[in-house]
Amino acid sequence: MLNPAATRPRRARHSLSARLLWLTVAVTLIVEVMILLPSLGRERIAWLTNRVTEAHLAALTVSTAPHGVVDLSTRNELLRLSGTEAIRLVEGGRSILVLPPRGTVHAEGQINIAHETLIGSMFRAVAVLMNLEPTDILVTSPSPLQKGVIVQIVVHNPILADHLRRYVEHIAALSVAIALLTGLMVFLALDRLLVLPMRRLTESIATFRADPEHAAPLAMPPRKRFRDDEIALAASELASMQTELRAALWRNARLAALGTAVAKISHDLRNILASALLVADRLSGSTDPGTRRAATTLVTAVERATELVTKTLTFAREGPPALLRAAFPLADLVGEVAEQVTAQAETVTIKADIPAGLAPPLDRSQMFRALFNLTRNAAEAGASHITVRARCDGAMVTIDIEDDGPGLPEQARANLFRPFTGSARRGGTGLGLAIARDLVRAHGGDLDLVATSAHGTLFRITLPTEMV
Repeated sequence: MLNPAATRPRRARHSLSARLLWLTVAVTLIVEVMILLPSLGRERIAWLTNRVTEAHLAALTVSTAPHGVVDLSTRNELLRLSGTEAIRLVEGGRSILVLPPRGTVHAEGQINIAHETLIGSMFRAVAVLMNLEPTDILVTSPSPLQKGVIVQIVVHNPILADHLRRYVEHIAALSVAIALLTGLMVFLALDRLLVLPMRRLTESIATFRADPEHAAPLAMPPRKRFRDDEIALAASELASMQTELRAALWRNARLAALGTAVAKISHDLRNILASALLVADRLSGSTDPGTRRAATTLVTAVERATELVTKTLTFAREGPPALLRAAFPLADLVGEVAEQVTAQAETVTIKADIPAGLAPPLDRSQMFRALFNLTRNAAEAGASHITVRARCDGAMVTIDIEDDGPGLPEQARANLFRPFTGSARRGGTGLGLAIARDLVRAHGGDLDLVATSAHGTLFRITLPTEMV
């Protein structure tokens, strides 16, 4: 049953879309902050350069006055308009014009704009904002208006700090707006291209988990330009997995139903077979030779029917078969298998290549069934020569069953070891290989298809030499 918490919509702030939005906003703001510091340094240099330019213009205004002298109110107004505390023009190493400060000014620091670097200006701008620079500072710079003239001004750092704060506030507001707009655009794009397909994948998984046998396979919309991206590939693989798993569930359901049905009728069927065996035993004591032959045939048929029921019940039973391990010569077991198979298929020749001293601890009857199923399948597939080889490599015993048959068809290879689907011949059930592999795995080993072609097939059994 599907957990209700799994299908409940997640709160907006915890969704993948919201996380993408805030991640984009945060990254954009970080980038804006990284850009802000150099911009702050450039803004400081630009502000000082403007003060130098306006100071030179104010000085030129004074030079046009009679005798180069202006009254006190005009001087104060020029200093205010230029944003400086004092102005001096220097040419050829001597002062050519001076506008003295309006009061007592002590410049505790000095800078030369010609020697300023962006990094240095950036750090000085931060220091100004944090009130770590002197109140008044002497600024020296070549005049941008007249070549060969040096302008020296005294500026009030608190005024520069106010200007930089307004600049930071402006940039911060602009950065937030850009970050939100960028985040929204990225959010819409990613929500359309990534989150929406992922949401469909999640919903399909949840629906399939709730009712795997009846849930519709995942249907993704056509993606003309992005059909080969990872999400489209994941959707395709998920749809294939759901189809295969649904088929496996239906097949397992049929197998379970078959096992239940066989288990229910096994008691009655065995009673019927017991009655048939009783009648056959009585007929076998008849003095008529023909009746005795018919009774022998009847006994064989009933025993085969009993064996078929037993095999089906054994396969349908959950868990591995119980093992009774004991060491025995493997060559003798293969000889018994060869006798049984050649008795049913007289045109088949079975050759054994097994060391005489090879005697691993195995369940004799179960290994007989596994080897019998493999060799009988090869004979029924059309092989005329079957070779069984065995060798011991350290802690493992390897048994190869090789035949010269026509090989396994593509459908049989695709459904190998699957009951009712992995048979190589028409009318087969595919139980032989499935049972053989289960028996080998119950011993702690495995059964694998090594090679198959038009020239023959090779199956390999690997078993541990020690009990597990």
